[in-house]
Amino acid sequence: MMSNKNLDDFVRNLFGNKSQKPLNRRENVQQQNTQPTDPQVVPKSQKPKNIKQMTTSIVVGAVAIAILLIAITNVYVVKENEYKVVRQFGEVVKYQKTPGIHMKIPFIQRIETLPKNLMTYDMTEEEINTKDKKRIIIDNYAVWRVVDPKALISNARTLPNAERRMEEFIYSTLRTKLGQLDYEAIINDENPSRGSINGEVTEQVNELLKNDNYGIEVVDVRIRRTDLPAENEQSVYTRMVSERESIAQRYLSEGDAEKNRIMAQTDQEVQSMLATAKKNAALITAEGESEAAKIYNQAFAKDPEFYSLYRTLESYKKTIGEDTVIILPSDSPYARLLSGYLE
Repeated sequence: MMSNKNLDDFVRNLFGNKSQKPLNRRENVQQQNTQPTDPQVVPKSQKPKNIKQMTTSIVVGAVAIAILLIAITNVYVVKENEYKVVRQFGEVVKYQKTPGIHMKIPFIQRIETLPKNLMTYDMTEEEINTKDKKRIIIDNYAVWRVVDPKALISNARTLPNAERRMEEFIYSTLRTKLGQLDYEAIINDENPSRGSINGEVTEQVNELLKNDNYGIEVVDVRIRRTDLPAENEQSVYTRMVSERESIAQRYLSEGDAEKNRIMAQTDQEVQSMLATAKKNAALITAEGESEAAKIYNQAFAKDPEFYSLYRTLESYKKTIGEDTVIILPSDSPYARLLSGYLE
C-alpha cells in the first residue's frame, strides 16, 4: 500500500507546487504530522514527461468522436417506397429514389421524405348542376402518386397543398363534364351518352397538373356516389315515378299496336296459306279422280256385264236403306234380281 509520503511525492511530481490544490484543514494537519524533518523538494521547473501525450490523445479522441457523430447524423437511408429530397438553404438540390445509404453535407443540407407508392385521396362532397338543371351531390376519390419530388416541393411546397390543387382540378373538370349530361345519363352506367367519364376526367386533370408542374400524377378518378340534396329529393322521386309510368304506358301502347299488327299479318298469311293449300288439294283431288275414272273405264271396258252389275249394286247402296219400301213390277229386272232369278 502506498504511504502518505509517496502519495504526496507523486502529486508534486505530476502537477508541481503551483498546480497543487490547497488541502483542507484535516489533510493539512495530517500532512504536518507525517511530514519528515527533511523533505525532498521537487523543483518547480520539473514537469511530467507524459502530459503532452495525454493532452494530444484526449484531443485526438474528441475529434474522432465528433467526426463519428457528424458522420452518423448526416447519413440517411432511402427505402423502396419513398423519396428522399435534399434541400440546401431551403432550395431543392436533388432527390434520391434509389434504395440505399447516402450522405448529406453537414449543417447545410437537410432531408425531407416523400412517399413513392400509390395513395388514395378521399374528396369532400360537392354539389353540381346537371344539364337538365338538377342539383346532385358528387362523392368521389382519386388514386395518385408523386412522380417528381423536386417539382412538387418547388411549386406546391407540401403534400397537402398538392392534394388541394389536385382536388380543385378534379372538381372543376367534373363540374364541366357532368354539366353536359342529364341526370339520368349520369346515374345510368349503361347509357352510351355517359361514356367514360372517369377516364376523361383523369386525362384532363393530369394535363392541368403537368402544365403547372406540380410533380404528381393522378392514376384514377372514381365517382363513389351520386345523390340528391335533401330538400328536393322527394319531388325529384315523384317526378321520376310519373315519368317512368308515362314511359311504361307508352311501351304498353306500342306493344299492343305491335301485337295487333303481328296478329293481322299472321291471319293474312294463314288465309293465304289455307287458300293455297285448298287449291293444291282440289287440283290433286281432281287429278286423282281423273286418274281413277280412267282406271275404272279401262277395267270396266274389259267386262261390260260386270260393270253393269257393279253399277246396279252401287245403286242399291244409295237407294236401299233399313226402312226403304220399293214397289216394283214382277217382271222388272231389278225385282227378278232381288228375288234371286239371275237368268
